[in-house]
Amino acid sequence: MKLVTWNVNGIRARFTELLALSEAERPDIICLQEIKATPAQVPDVLGAAADYWCYWHGGGGYSGVALLVRRSLAATPPVFSHPPFDMEHRIAVADLGAILTASVYVPNGGKDYQAKLRFLEGLTAWAVETQQAGKALLLCGDLNVAFEERDVHPKERKPNQIGTRPEERAFLARLFGAPLVDIGRALDPSNDELFTFWAPWRNLRQRNIGWRIDYVLASQGLAGRASASASRREFGTSDHAPVVVTFDEAPAAIAG
Repeated sequence: MKLVTWNVNGIRARFTELLALSEAERPDIICLQEIKATPAQVPDVLGAAADYWCYWHGGGGYSGVALLVRRSLAATPPVFSHPPFDMEHRIAVADLGAILTASVYVPNGGKDYQAKLRFLEGLTAWAVETQQAGKALLLCGDLNVAFEERDVHPKERKPNQIGTRPEERAFLARLFGAPLVDIGRALDPSNDELFTFWAPWRNLRQRNIGWRIDYVLASQGLAGRASASASRREFGTSDHAPVVVTFDEAPAAIAG
């Protein structure tokens, strides 16, 4: 089973790139963030993607998330939903029977820091409750928090900047204690350059001077099947890279 999560920074600007990525990677699950479109505004070639069950959760030119599940993985349509703490179309969940998969776009906090903290609080509480209920969980997306100092390039570090504050990192620590496994870090624990986001100036992306704020988190049993994780820095024109995670096998009892 292969999963891709990507903050596309506008699906209408990036839909041909998504098609190319899907063709190259052949993912079973695609989680998108910042689609900046209503379902009706999604290009037809994606809105009715023949190979996928699709859920587009957006309200216009801001925020928005999506989930695409390959029909060969789930023979019947998954149940798509969003938890009650959702705001501004920032989380979508697919119930695949064996697992819940969530595509998440946490507010960056620049305009309303307290709203970011409230969303993170709701997200962590929901993840803990989901785990306690015995559901396996894949939580994927742009969490807009760099968990460790090394998740921000030294040239990008500033005291007390949003995205690195202790109270934000404490919420991620609660997610990891849920317990959810940070697959990218678990598979490459000594790599200090696992960046997924770069400000769009001074060739920062080409120089890999960025932030690691896009994650794939998984329940322990599922995470134990993960065999590869990569940030595709060379791909696309979004300011985020797609993160691609491969599992040795799909969980049993997928919907259908």
